[in-house]
Amino acid sequence: MALPSKIVTIAWLACSLSACGHSHHQVLAEAKVSTIGVNSFLWQASLQTVGFMPLTQTDANAGTILTDWYANPQTPDERVKLSVFILDRDLRADALKVNVQRQVREGGGWADTSVRAGTVEKLEDAILAKARQIRQSTAQN
Repeated sequence: MALPSKIVTIAWLACSLSACGHSHHQVLAEAKVSTIGVNSFLWQASLQTVGFMPLTQTDANAGTILTDWYANPQTPDERVKLSVFILDRDLRADALKVNVQRQVREGGGWADTSVRAGTVEKLEDAILAKARQIRQSTAQN
């Protein structure tokens, strides 16, 4: 950024923030400030939420995170695989789509089975909550 634009930006921020005075308004970080193709808060939150699983593909420009099969050591006869899609540059619930595949060990192999009710919603809620938390901590710094 050139020096004159930095000065204009800093002056604008100073004027904007000084208008807040001592009120209880909370300034939140801009949702679209990002060098990737999707909302950076959703991207970070998604990676932090599913990062314990082996990742097979991540594409920040397309907003795609794919995991490999993961079996919890406490339930080795069950495994899950996730696909996370970030669909927008805004931090909104409809900008996030999670798909879950589940398999159980059956007769020496793996068989597809239904995903437990509420699993997708719980994952999406966890990612959204983490994204909001990241946005708020970014705004406070």
